[in-house]
Amino acid sequence: MMMLNRSKLLFVLWLIGWIMVSGCGSQNDRLLVDVSDIHVPHVKIHRYDLELFQVRHDHLSQDLEKLKPEYRFFLETDLSDPTKLEQMQAYLENRRTREFYAEVRTRFKDVANLENSLTDLFRHLKYYYPDVKIPRVYSYISGGDYDFPVQLSDSVLLIGLDNFLGTDFKPYVADGISRYRIARMTPQHIMPGIAGALREEMYPAQFPGNSLLEQMVESGKDIYFIKAMIPNTELRFILGYSKDQYQWITNHEPPVWSAIIDNQMLYSTDGQMTRSWMSDGPFSPGFSQEAPPRLGAFIGWQIVRKFMENQPDVTLSQLMDEKDHQKILTRSKYKPQK
Repeated sequence: MMMLNRSKLLFVLWLIGWIMVSGCGSQNDRLLVDVSDIHVPHVKIHRYDLELFQVRHDHLSQDLEKLKPEYRFFLETDLSDPTKLEQMQAYLENRRTREFYAEVRTRFKDVANLENSLTDLFRHLKYYYPDVKIPRVYSYISGGDYDFPVQLSDSVLLIGLDNFLGTDFKPYVADGISRYRIARMTPQHIMPGIAGALREEMYPAQFPGNSLLEQMVESGKDIYFIKAMIPNTELRFILGYSKDQYQWITNHEPPVWSAIIDNQMLYSTDGQMTRSWMSDGPFSPGFSQEAPPRLGAFIGWQIVRKFMENQPDVTLSQLMDEKDHQKILTRSKYKPQK
């Protein structure tokens, strides 16, 4: 075997190290923080979705009273009230609700991995916001409340698991849900949904501004926050993109940015134009049907990411509070390479 001399060996080792560093998500180095010393109790998901459907319908009031201590958030009511018992009975016997329950019971029989992911998320949350209170976590059957799959209220986190049953769950189509939305109703989208709910709770949505720049940067800040909470989650799940859509924008980022600049859109306040860049849908108008929606949000993410790379002393909370969108753009030095 041919032996390398010392200088060649050192060069090879340096080259291997450079390749490893350059290929290991250097874009997100600031977000790959060590949370091993952050103490958070291991998360337990309280399975209201399963236990509620075990009650005996002929002993409804008694069985609900037994569940009440653990599930007071859902059952803080007069369980002897005939009207409320009738409503609960109708919910439990509803054909569609039971269809959701049966699928949840099968697909989410074991939620240990989800509990581990939540524990890691809350460690990251405590890393950035040490004084924040960790919510109690419940899973439940929303019965088709598709607009609010995850909710955070009164230190309680609610996960409607029936909103994440996968693209092959036929009732979604029967309920008239658009296919581009169904593509995001998978288990892989639970954690981005939870991180997004945390962002909404901590930084309630406000009107992001009139110009495209303001709206892009605000969306970019939201994506950055979510990525900070779940840094090991693929960005495409946070963005709600398919593999092909994510590949498209990765390949076309420079011409997309050029389209904004060349057409003098960056500071435009034209509502129709900004909606075309920021609104959801199956694709982005003005480009091919392979182009994902919300291209402005992706560009905003890249601007914010570059800003944070160039400003190592800026904390996550300072970023979220920053309202000078032009400063973020200028200091990001964002200019995708053609």
